[in-house]
Amino acid sequence: MRIACSLGSLLSVNQVLECSKILSKTNVESIWIPETWGMENFSMMGAVANNTTTQKIGSSIINIYSRSPSTIAMGAVTTDILSNGRLILGLGTSSVPIVEDFHGVKFDNPVQRMKEYVEIIRLSLTKKQINYTGKIFNLKNFTLLIEPKRQIIPIYLAAINQKMVELAWEIGDGVIFYLRPLEEMKKTISKMQSKNKIDVACQIITCVSNDSDDAIQRAKKTLAFYVSVGKIYREFLAKNGFENETKNIFEEFKKSGFKSNHELVTDVMLNSLCIAGSPDEAKLQLDKFRNSGIDLPIIQFNPIGDVAESFSLLKKTFLGK
Repeated sequence: MRIACSLGSLLSVNQVLECSKILSKTNVESIWIPETWGMENFSMMGAVANNTTTQKIGSSIINIYSRSPSTIAMGAVTTDILSNGRLILGLGTSSVPIVEDFHGVKFDNPVQRMKEYVEIIRLSLTKKQINYTGKIFNLKNFTLLIEPKRQIIPIYLAAINQKMVELAWEIGDGVIFYLRPLEEMKKTISKMQSKNKIDVACQIITCVSNDSDDAIQRAKKTLAFYVSVGKIYREFLAKNGFENETKNIFEEFKKSGFKSNHELVTDVMLNSLCIAGSPDEAKLQLDKFRNSGIDLPIIQFNPIGDVAESFSLLKKTFLGK
């Protein structure tokens, strides 16, 4: 069965590289590299590509507001060459605080913007001169100076709200879900796949420990972080069964930060959004996500204690010895 691994933002650059070396000797299908406000994505994907030979290398995700369409096309083509044609380009719109506060760009027209990015990137891969007129972007006489490894690089769109979900199924090769309740995700996948089949990936906060409670507490802290700082996740989860939980977590965050708001993550919420527990428990929880209709579960590594030991246990749990 298909499985992928995300080497998350809680790791250092060297830890990502060490983990990727270990994954290169497994049957993991793809290795996904996130980008928040730490590691730059294309640089890391190039380095990970150098540590691997068969695994696909995915971005989860490139924030489209952080670069022009031409710059993303250049980065994608370069990384695809470095990886010998193994890139999956994951694109997303990130969130208002990251876009406006960290990048100084107005967060507007996310769906139209995403549509134009995908169109321009795909045109760039043809190596033909681009003259593009959109509602947001106008390009004149743009042509890549280097020869792409492939004229088709798969593009996956991170999607939360319905308009972006619909766009992913309309123009994407795949979709990346994150923090989507199991029952809602099952209904959405069934509905959308009946119209047009694409590859459905879901990145899952994953914490594994021989001490089940340690894993649960780590997962709750990660989940509480995203609920606290991610308005888009908070609003989506509130609309889909977790209104009280998101309200309580956010109110506690405003009072005391991350000190104790993870304690307000309920077991029901945790079990619907994350994998957390002992190795045996984690494997059973992964099956629940597979049964929701996703094609590719992406295990998001959240270390507990020593990173090397924690990753070794994660690998043994999901990928064998």
